[in-house]
Amino acid sequence: MTRNSRPNIVLLMADDLGVGDVCCYGNNTVSTPNIDRLASEGVRLTQHLAAASVCTPSRTAFLTGRYPVRSGMASPFNLNRVLTWLGGSGGLPTNETTFAKLLQHRGYRTGLIGKWHQGLSCASRNDHCYHPLNHGFDYFYGLPFGLLSDCQASRTPELHRWLRIKLWMSTAVLGLVPVLVLIPKYARWFPVPWKVLLALGLLAFLFFLSWYSSYGFTRRWNCILMRNHDIVQQPMREERVTSLLLKEALAFIDRYKRGPFLLFVSFLHVHTPLITKEKFVGHSKYGLYGDNVEEMDWMVGRILEALDRERLSNHTLVYFTSDNGGRLEVQEGGAQLGGSNGVYKGGKGMGGWEGGIRVPGIFRWPTVLEAGKVIDEPTSLMDIYPTLSYVGGGILPQDRVIDGRNLMPLLEGRVSHSDHEFLFHYCGVYLHTARWHQKDCATVWKVHYVTPKFSPDGADACYGSGICSCSGDVTYHDPPLLFDISRDPSEARPLSPDNEALFDSVVKKIEAAIKEHRRTLTPVPQQFSVFNTIWKPWLQPCCGTFPFCGCDKEDDILSTAW
Repeated sequence: MTRNSRPNIVLLMADDLGVGDVCCYGNNTVSTPNIDRLASEGVRLTQHLAAASVCTPSRTAFLTGRYPVRSGMASPFNLNRVLTWLGGSGGLPTNETTFAKLLQHRGYRTGLIGKWHQGLSCASRNDHCYHPLNHGFDYFYGLPFGLLSDCQASRTPELHRWLRIKLWMSTAVLGLVPVLVLIPKYARWFPVPWKVLLALGLLAFLFFLSWYSSYGFTRRWNCILMRNHDIVQQPMREERVTSLLLKEALAFIDRYKRGPFLLFVSFLHVHTPLITKEKFVGHSKYGLYGDNVEEMDWMVGRILEALDRERLSNHTLVYFTSDNGGRLEVQEGGAQLGGSNGVYKGGKGMGGWEGGIRVPGIFRWPTVLEAGKVIDEPTSLMDIYPTLSYVGGGILPQDRVIDGRNLMPLLEGRVSHSDHEFLFHYCGVYLHTARWHQKDCATVWKVHYVTPKFSPDGADACYGSGICSCSGDVTYHDPPLLFDISRDPSEARPLSPDNEALFDSVVKKIEAAIKEHRRTLTPVPQQFSVFNTIWKPWLQPCCGTFPFCGCDKEDDILSTAW
């Protein structure tokens, strides 16, 4: 094999996996031998960063190599920071070019197995303008949305939980009004026309219908399984989905083993409700979450075995990561159902703290990349885009800003310093944090202009609200908080002019970079506008006759993948 030949590419992305959940990143309570094998046979990045701390914008940046604000895939609201309905009208704009489309044009067969969560339709139920097949993938099997606790009927609802509680309370109050009005009518204090009572009752019913038509059927509306443009399960049968996804991933490798192919396996693990096969329950020392991590690691192993069996390993670039850090606020009965972010502060949903954006980053390409190599330089999920373009012979778009950098010179050891001098960390559309990696040394400075308010007081996350806010309930810092991440990765010791002589010059340098960065931003349609994010019956994917949607087209007999 020569370096100049185009490799097969297998991308493995976990959902909400904390950087502290994997053994090769320091975990000693969960067993991840297959992910660790990738690290021992390849290159491990220790300062690998997501471009957002929640899934939809992070995955947008991953697919396009651009900050999500550039494509309108970042939210100005705290309520809807990810796409919340398959029946919404927002999504990854059709004028964005994904790495799948770049490689598709270079003769790659491209497949996505698993979670998409980049939107589905624009104007009508079946236009599928944001569908993976319209963004460069030849084959799609998986969830056009993603996994939610709502997908399992026995679980506490996750989507807008606190809003739903308020809506139920408001419905109860409105329902009581006509009952209370009956009191003066029957006490004969004053007459109340029946028309008024009926109008009040109708108002309460219409209010209930307006919100329950969407929230009351979240599992049926959002938790569906598709093959290409066809719905194969609605609602998805969660106990079978892992088996089906693995079967499809292995079949894709077998189908296109003569290559070149790009396979993106977007795991549902380790997002709640932590759907785990019985054989893995009780398998780990860290409860159901650890069991789910170990099941995902086993799936990674099955995919690596398939590459070995077909003698593709030496000719395949394999990459493993997570879309963002582990979520700290997910609990059940006092037990944590989210991951560990190791020594790093914060977690999913927090715009700038390391725990929300620092993720695993492992590359394996035998005969090209040095086995066991560790790189401590700042790198980004956005870098995958230009890296894949380089190894696959693609041509980067020249009509837009690409924020990612080709990682191959760094991975191969031809350079020792990351091309990223500055990286900007957004929470929705709000810039919370920025980092400066000095060109002439290993120092990495990081400034926080905005940080979330943890609740209750003294906590390490936003347990009161379930996820931290990007605006409103936040703390603004002027002057900003400054950390030397290279010496203080847990962000425990903020610097000040009193204990850091370079404080003012560092802050000025970063502020100048932010100003320059903002000059490169251009107005784009906002995919997370109020109109785009509300549920629309006419856009709801439906197998059958709306609203009586439902089907299961998968065979009852599963393959021997398990």
